[in-house]
Amino acid sequence: MATYVSLEFCNRMQDKLPYSIRILLESAIRNCDNFQVTKDDVEKIIDWENTSPKQVEIPFKPARVLLQDFTGVPAVVDLACMRDAMNNLRSDANKINPLVPVDLVIDHSVQVDVARSENAVQANMELEFQRNKERFGFLKWGSNAFHNMLVVPPGSGIVHQVNLEYLGRVVFNTNGVLYPDSVVGTDSHTTMIDGLGVAGWGVGGIEAEAAMLGQPMSMVLPGVVGFKLSGRLRDGVTATDLVLTVTQMLRKHGVVGKFVEFYGEGMGELSLADRATIANMSPEYGATMGFFPVDHVTLQYLKLTGRSDETVSMIEAYLRANKMFVDYKEPQTERVYSSYLQLDLADVETCLSGPKRPHDRVPLKEMKADWHSCLDNKVGFKGFAVPKESQDKVVKFSFHGKPAEIKHGSVVIAAITSCTNTSNPSVMLGAALSAKKACELGLEVKPWIKTSLAPGSGVVTKYLLQSGLQKYLDQQGFHIVGYGCTTCIGNSGELDESVASAIADNDLVASAVLSGNRNFEGRVHPLTRANYLASPPLVVAYALAGTVDIDFEAEPIGTGKDGNDVYFKDIWPSKDEVAEVVQSSVLPDMFKSTYEAITTGNPMWNQLSVPTSTLYSWDPKSTYIHEPPYFMGMTMSPPGPHSVKNAYCLLNFGDSITTDHISPAGSIHKDSPAARYLLERGVERKDFNSYGSRRGNDEVMARGTFANIRLVNKLLKGEVGPKTIHVPTGEELYVFDAAMRYKEDGHDTIVLAGAEYGSGSSRDWAAKGPMLLGVKAVIAKSFERIHRSNLVGMGIIPLCFKAGEDADTLGLTGHERYTINLPSNISEIRPGQDISVVTDSGKSFTCTARFDTE
Repeated sequence: MATYVSLEFCNRMQDKLPYSIRILLESAIRNCDNFQVTKDDVEKIIDWENTSPKQVEIPFKPARVLLQDFTGVPAVVDLACMRDAMNNLRSDANKINPLVPVDLVIDHSVQVDVARSENAVQANMELEFQRNKERFGFLKWGSNAFHNMLVVPPGSGIVHQVNLEYLGRVVFNTNGVLYPDSVVGTDSHTTMIDGLGVAGWGVGGIEAEAAMLGQPMSMVLPGVVGFKLSGRLRDGVTATDLVLTVTQMLRKHGVVGKFVEFYGEGMGELSLADRATIANMSPEYGATMGFFPVDHVTLQYLKLTGRSDETVSMIEAYLRANKMFVDYKEPQTERVYSSYLQLDLADVETCLSGPKRPHDRVPLKEMKADWHSCLDNKVGFKGFAVPKESQDKVVKFSFHGKPAEIKHGSVVIAAITSCTNTSNPSVMLGAALSAKKACELGLEVKPWIKTSLAPGSGVVTKYLLQSGLQKYLDQQGFHIVGYGCTTCIGNSGELDESVASAIADNDLVASAVLSGNRNFEGRVHPLTRANYLASPPLVVAYALAGTVDIDFEAEPIGTGKDGNDVYFKDIWPSKDEVAEVVQSSVLPDMFKSTYEAITTGNPMWNQLSVPTSTLYSWDPKSTYIHEPPYFMGMTMSPPGPHSVKNAYCLLNFGDSITTDHISPAGSIHKDSPAARYLLERGVERKDFNSYGSRRGNDEVMARGTFANIRLVNKLLKGEVGPKTIHVPTGEELYVFDAAMRYKEDGHDTIVLAGAEYGSGSSRDWAAKGPMLLGVKAVIAKSFERIHRSNLVGMGIIPLCFKAGEDADTLGLTGHERYTINLPSNISEIRPGQDISVVTDSGKSFTCTARFDTE
């Protein structure tokens, strides 16, 4: 008989607490031992309305940890290395086992080498196993060497969709004790699970490893933004349009470090998949999570995805008993929130975001005008500074012996990706219906556009086949290429050489349109300078049009087989058409059969032979798995704080430097320090693979840190690329080479930056890489939450300029030397204290130390 952990004994429990805060409260009560979690911590959460504005610190113990293949590799590498180190210190290897349940999903980044082919998924999978056999083998070893770890084999789907459809428990039952599911994950889009009423958010691998070892997460008790939804979406408007609207609103409101909780009568109009789409984009609007409390829609989804009736009944009973279930048939208690927003769903219109950031929303009707202003504007988030006289230039070339032409705005990559939307049958089947209408009218996507479809799980394939619509996507070139991260993470693969040459030789601003989360510059492909986020049906529409330089309301997409113009409205499915095919094609058995196969693996995974030893045998010749240096020379006592003396500035940045700029991501450039390293070890260019696949090798990753080809470094005075100035000599060097020169000469380095430093993915390498380069501090106007925490975890000091100040207003050029005086006694360092920075040019200023918790 299960025991219900009741909150009722908290006599001062407030019914008006946000649902998301109640989950923090339950965890604190259940784990209260007056050591890691104290009575005072519980009191702070109960009194949330008064304590949250004061930035108080609380501990949080999540129910489980979720590792993604990308970040799962270094997490397991670090744990294996820590196990070795602890074995040396304590002679007990079994001390290092995850104490908290760990789910590790090998969603492996699928490099789209084969796109327009019926056997694309199998061909890409075989290539991935050839390239990543060593890495997959390491993870398979980890699944045997560590207890309490579930490993989902490659080819099963992308981490956050597998989490939503299969791993999410909603309520845990551990030895008869029931408690809410909660999760921290090394994928920033762990937040998709918040659509299911499971509190979850992304953390760096550094925090995840600590949580795996049972250490509570230290966090600031967050404010909660109440986001009220009313009305219903208009016909033809998709969940993607809604999420891009919400993203823009929340970025403008300012929600970094906060929870967002959705409520209101409009909730009943949103499917679970729509909610998950909004929750997934939390990192893009900057919130820790976008939370949807459990209601009847949640329960219906649990049944649809194969959870048993008994389990669903238990979940409902537990949550009702603890006042954590929303029943819209009953009178609603008005919750107290830190601030409020509201949106009438009827006001949402079809839109895109771009060309360089996910929160730069563009209504579809304004797209052509916005595009031309981007061509005119100076180089920036909304500008390419293309001279007027060359804006209409048409470049003709030969594509496989046939005439072809592209210009500024031509679409060369169109990808329906696994990031946000492929958990949503409405937009996926909507895209398929658009493809069907186009086929019937005689429209075809131009063959030089690289098209691809990368579902987040095998369920998508099943319902596309069930509906009979997959063949139309295939006909338009949207073949399934794999189940995992593709174009959105930079694994779009190479463009055809003729297309690449036409773009590069003529300095064209070519475009990609994708249904993913992120379109930061240089991320999708080095040759697509304009990248737009759009719903899957819009991806199909723009692929058919072949350009983003089009007004869909006034201009035809193309000419049909009858010789008549075909317009956007002719291929756009209605809400009723989409609903009908969703109802008949998305079936519970699809989820059951897909996820039953997870436990059996697949032939390539099952054939991997791995050692059975408890301690890992490091291969010094491996270019994939390398023993990291973090625990070498580790002692039982921490070394204590350090000041920074006469440091040089390695890089001087402006605003919105993302983790894509900092962390190694995407392809390895042929002339880069990482390429030199691999070539010296006999790795051929064709086998370079991606940085993401080599995350387990610190030697490669250190060389790929700050290697983004779109990096804008003020020290280079306008030049764009992965280089910097070595200040003592004035030489222009790759960032890695300059950093090594400083280290060899015994010099510390710092980084100067603007606002929103470290936004984007929760990449732990964005902190590990700079640490290995010798960076001791980052001085910025503001930091993204996860990245700031990761910097602290790697021993890099995050400092914020005072309000109204930055490097430019203080007259800092980056050629100065910087001394940062931290107190030498750890007890004298406090969260948010003032720290003085002194330069050798005579300028000094005061910063805020962004150690946010004790």
